[in-house]
Amino acid sequence: MSEHKLQFDAWKVFRIISEFVEGFEKMTDIGPSVTIFGSARIPEAHPYYLQAKELAHKISQKGFSIITGGGPGLMAAANQGAREAGGRSCGVSIDLPFEDEHNPYVDRKYRLCLRYFFVRKVMFLRYAQAFVFLPGGFGTLDELFETLTLIQTHRSAAFPVFLFGSAYWQGLLDWLQAFPLKQNLINTADLKIATLTDDIDVIVDSIVAWHRQHGSSPTFKLDVPEKGS
Repeated sequence: MSEHKLQFDAWKVFRIISEFVEGFEKMTDIGPSVTIFGSARIPEAHPYYLQAKELAHKISQKGFSIITGGGPGLMAAANQGAREAGGRSCGVSIDLPFEDEHNPYVDRKYRLCLRYFFVRKVMFLRYAQAFVFLPGGFGTLDELFETLTLIQTHRSAAFPVFLFGSAYWQGLLDWLQAFPLKQNLINTADLKIATLTDDIDVIVDSIVAWHRQHGSSPTFKLDVPEKGS
């Protein structure tokens, strides 16, 4: 590796640190929160959009902040639902050429625009007490499997994870059972990490019940646990 390349990579560390610091400073006081994931490509008239808005509205009414990726589509729907309920609306956007910086429903106080996906994922996870995954593409799937992996490996608390929309998610769950599970690449407990449902009220009530029992401690610990702990 050339000296120039080494220096370039080393200086990137400071950019990464600055993004973490900015995120922590903005989100430390966000309070109990739920992160909602979903496609940026869903239009406002689509049933998924209306469901995402209703879901976020009801969660906000229970005192939870709503965290999204800050973009259009289902992210905008969730932020809109939070805004209309009078709740806190956070958007952690990513610098992409085909996406505007933020949807108009994100509170100015809780706007973040990041360059690195891995920093963004930490912000999604550390301050939320539950995750809800609506239909989405590669980005949503990436975030889903990252979440499942962190819970499976005990790097994160086993907080509530919901897959909303059985017509969309059932095929994925069937594949996981038919191939990874049957070939002993995962176990039955891994398939129980996420709950599949079409009922918004079930999600809301489950989040409230979990929070009453566990409180608002960060679900994702930044320190690596020692062996045996």
